[in-house]
Amino acid sequence: MEIRSQLILVFLVLLVFNCKSSKTVVEGEANYNLSTKQLIKENAKQAPNFKTLKSTLKITYTQKGDSQTHSVSFRAKKDEALWISATFSIVKALVTPEKVSFYNKLDNTYFDGDYKYLSDLLGTELDFQKVQNLLLGETIFNLKDDTYKGSVDDGSYVLQPKRQRALFEIFFLFDPSHFKVKSQQISQPKEFRHLQIDYLSHQEVEKQILPEKIKVIALETNEETIINLEFKNVSLNEELRFPFKIPSGFKEIKL
Repeated sequence: MEIRSQLILVFLVLLVFNCKSSKTVVEGEANYNLSTKQLIKENAKQAPNFKTLKSTLKITYTQKGDSQTHSVSFRAKKDEALWISATFSIVKALVTPEKVSFYNKLDNTYFDGDYKYLSDLLGTELDFQKVQNLLLGETIFNLKDDTYKGSVDDGSYVLQPKRQRALFEIFFLFDPSHFKVKSQQISQPKEFRHLQIDYLSHQEVEKQILPEKIKVIALETNEETIINLEFKNVSLNEELRFPFKIPSGFKEIKL
């Protein structure tokens, strides 16, 4: 797998989540009467609150007509670590507030660096908090850090900054029944880039609403990458380990 595709796959695996007691969230009665301020407040009430999360993640990755499907183990320690491991630890990754690290036993390579490549890839400055927000179905930008205008379109609340940023445009869509994010869209028209993250369904785990099925579409010029994610067997607040050590003799990926 070429380096670019490998990094996109690892990152987007880390972009985002049925224990025995979990269930798919069924949309309730829609409420279209909230002001922008009330909508942001209701969305904040739904923010996930846990110490650790464990899940099996099914990934279907499609690029240039080729499709691959993988199942990996995913673990998260809120605000501290995001970890994935494929079968027999063939591919393993660890993301912390300080750096992004992963290795691949198929070609004996590893990466151990900062967020610059991922930021360049998606066209926006990334850090651990933004990556974690995407994983948890939260807005990539803190809604309290800007002023937004709201509207209703095609059955969803739509929020966008009152003044869009110079280099890219942002749109957030919210479900009017439980006020979780339905879609996040970041566009760079001048660069012909568009990133869209659609939360196709949510699940309730221990009274918390978390993503269940997600579709990620990344467009750059005429190249399209699609990643479908399905989070299964989600459990919260277990005692978890996050083992990670780059094997000796592996070749470092230089970007």
